Amino acid sequence: MSQPSGLFRLIHESLKKERMNVDEFKRRFMPLHPKLYRIAVVLTGSSVDAEDILQEMYARLWVRRSEWDVVENTEAFCVTMLKNRCLDYLRTTNGIRMNVSLEGLEHTENPLSDSQEHADELQLVRELVERLPDNQRRVLKLHSMGECSTEEIESITGYSRTNIRQLLSRARRTIREQYQNIQRHGQQRRG
Repeated sequence: MSQPSGLFRLIHESLKKERMNVDEFKRRFMPLHPKLYRIAVVLTGSSVDAEDILQEMYARLWVRRSEWDVVENTEAFCVTMLKNRCLDYLRTTNGIRMNVSLEGLEHTENPLSDSQEHADELQLVRELVERLPDNQRRVLKLHSMGECSTEEIESITGYSRTNIRQLLSRARRTIREQYQNIQRHGQQRRG
């Protein structure tokens, strides 16, 4: 018959290992949360849905914790897993929605954010971004607001790197030209 101390030792080792898993989870996955959140918002169009999908993804990661050792690139693994979860979600909500509210994606570090002029310009740029073709808008948002690299955008969208660079270039050029036209027409009316 085994001694109770052996059983307690097994329980203690099990709890210690579980604690190491929690610490490893926090160390490996939680620093990616802001980036993953921005990507999920861009893909789903909703901050609430993005948070729900991330929580579900974290739960799946926890269940699959025995597989963490084989993950070579944690960020790429998470982005791919998130993309798949978002696509599954969008399929179940009758099609892909890319009309994204920019709520929660703006950086508030700009001291000009209090001025009405800056707020108007920001709103104008938002509207110009929303007018872009879907593929340009999606790539621009992932790059600019999701802070994704070209490789990550390639993984998320399936577009080639060359195509991504072209889409980004066209989107920026279109926004710049439309913005300048609007500014010129606004100044002509004032003058």
